Amino acid sequence: MIWSARASITRHTNAEMEVTSTAYAMPGAVSASLVAGAAVALAVRAFLARNGREPGATVRFVLATGAGLAVGLLGALAFFTINTEGWIYAVVAGTVAAAATIGGALAGFRYPRVTAAACAGAIAVFLVRILLTFAQDTLLPALGAGDTAASQASAAGYFGFVQGALGGLAAGLVTHRLMRHARRRSGTDVKWPLYALAGAGPGLLLVVSELLTRTAGARVLELAGKISELELTVQQVLSGTRLNIALVVLFVGTFTAMIAVGRTLGSPADPSASASATTAVSAPTQAPADPEEIERAARAEDTEPVGSQKDD
Repeated sequence: MIWSARASITRHTNAEMEVTSTAYAMPGAVSASLVAGAAVALAVRAFLARNGREPGATVRFVLATGAGLAVGLLGALAFFTINTEGWIYAVVAGTVAAAATIGGALAGFRYPRVTAAACAGAIAVFLVRILLTFAQDTLLPALGAGDTAASQASAAGYFGFVQGALGGLAAGLVTHRLMRHARRRSGTDVKWPLYALAGAGPGLLLVVSELLTRTAGARVLELAGKISELELTVQQVLSGTRLNIALVVLFVGTFTAMIAVGRTLGSPADPSASASATTAVSAPTQAPADPEEIERAARAEDTEPVGSQKDD
């Protein structure tokens, strides 16, 4: 994502196009840096715990944050070297570094399998977005895009909802699959709310990325909006669309993961059936009667004198 953003920015010789390209490319680079920082920090954490002894909570958090910061500095260098004299690339570089550092801090979470599943789910969301981008020319007319601006805006809104829904579905399924794989590999499981948290993780990462873009990278978006009224409107629409997609991914991913883990939970046994089974097990077992003994007892009863029988 950083390589793509850098290539998109540097191919323009016009200053205005360079600014708008930077504003368009920054959100994707920020979200990718957030996931990359968390992933590298998880790798460092797994390397340190390879002998079965993991560092304490404080040391773990410091190391994870430091690994994310290292990734962020490398990503920031790629933007800062585009033009070291202007402030715009310094802002983008700082935003990318902050995103990777926050991602590294998230890797210090107590349950690394949850963070790892959320990172994988975020990558699944990115892949869904790329695939839908290739199919955009086919999907937009099917969603009602026509020759008018109103129909195109409406179709774009539906397209964003479809993108978020499919991304959330993929995120929920991928996170659940990886959480189950971690359970089989380690032999231990976590409570079901953590499955839901893992499914919500990709959406949460997108929300954090959007908040960083609007705060740390706000000056870049403002500068792009000053170019023209049209560009200002575009930036506002894109910002709202990104947040809406992130929220859709968050909720759909959460419910998908909850449904998936609910299907794997065993149903409680029937109390009456359990009681019957317990009674059957606890009751003494009687040996079957011998037919010959039954026959001898019947003959003895028939030959018994009548006077010896007691009156009712």
